[in-house]
Amino acid sequence: MDWIKKDNVGWVDLLRIIAIFAVVYSHSCDFFIAQFNTDRTSFLTGLFMESIGRPCVVLMVMISGHLLLPIKQGYTLGGYYRKRIGRIIVPLVFWSLVLPVAFYVYYRYFGQNTDNPAIVASTFTLESMINHMYTFIFNFSYEGTPLWYLYMLIGLYLALPIVNSWLVQATKKDLQTILCLWAATLLLPYLKVIVPLLGGSGEAGFAPIFGECAWNFYGSFYYMSGFLGYMLLAYYLKTYSLNWNWRKTLAVAIPVYLAGYAVTSFGYIYVNNLFPGDYKYLEIPWYMCGLNVAMQAFGVYVIFAKIKVTSRPWLSKAAAMMFGIYLCHFPIVHIAYDWFHRPELPLPIQILLIASISFVISYIVTRLLYSMPVTRKLVK
Repeated sequence: MDWIKKDNVGWVDLLRIIAIFAVVYSHSCDFFIAQFNTDRTSFLTGLFMESIGRPCVVLMVMISGHLLLPIKQGYTLGGYYRKRIGRIIVPLVFWSLVLPVAFYVYYRYFGQNTDNPAIVASTFTLESMINHMYTFIFNFSYEGTPLWYLYMLIGLYLALPIVNSWLVQATKKDLQTILCLWAATLLLPYLKVIVPLLGGSGEAGFAPIFGECAWNFYGSFYYMSGFLGYMLLAYYLKTYSLNWNWRKTLAVAIPVYLAGYAVTSFGYIYVNNLFPGDYKYLEIPWYMCGLNVAMQAFGVYVIFAKIKVTSRPWLSKAAAMMFGIYLCHFPIVHIAYDWFHRPELPLPIQILLIASISFVISYIVTRLLYSMPVTRKLVK
């Protein structure tokens, strides 16, 4: 994938592996969170454990920013788009077709009696499978949940050449100004909650602000917000190194991460108390472009950037498998849940077993696909 490069440094490879494991780990926690008030202990265990890895995708985006910005000179716009977006289309189409089949086959023939609270096995019918195998041209289905990242990544790649034209001549102060404006947009999810409480229109968490309305989804700060800011932040940290010693790095990064973690986890509990089990609202404290998750990502990123990791062939090869693991792991964690959800096992052990085994199996699947030239593009 585009955030897989041979010329990167060891800490980037290491962070990439950690980020992808955190994705698998987070999806392993979802089944326990889905218990909500039915099993409060499972809910809280899954929540507090998953909140640890919530910045996983943000870290993936920051790795992309570190590796891809600035864009090397001599490219043509058409050539850039063909190279970057072209490499996404093949795996996007393939896994959009395969994942619905995998879910259908498992829950039709093997997992009919699952007690997984996150799904209803009977909904994975032949009709729904066929429907999801062509409606992916509009958006991903539940079976292809991880593929949302690819849709988002296409948007980032469309914008990068435009941003790069400004970036190569921007001063440090220019970049700081833009990042400050972007950081302010990380507060917008909270503002959308507060506005109705102050008498504004709309419902909590979805109030239209700064020009948003039925005929305009793009408010004043829309073009300054989103995942692109994480790429610019990574570029800034690479270009203008913080030059902190370990003591200062830890003194800043750990409290920032913990403060973000507290809002991510306890914010979810608070929202669930107001809107029990309603994912429409529960995602608000988990927004990846919210300040609390950004704080978690910053804390992790600056610590890893400080680590002196020698780039090794085995590390780079392992990191090269991470994109494939991301693409194929989702049905595997569902199967692993049925294997390891056992009352005799402590809840944290169940989650770690599901995540670890799913990660290893996904690695094996990816390695097999990567080893054959005809299937390599499906995981690369």
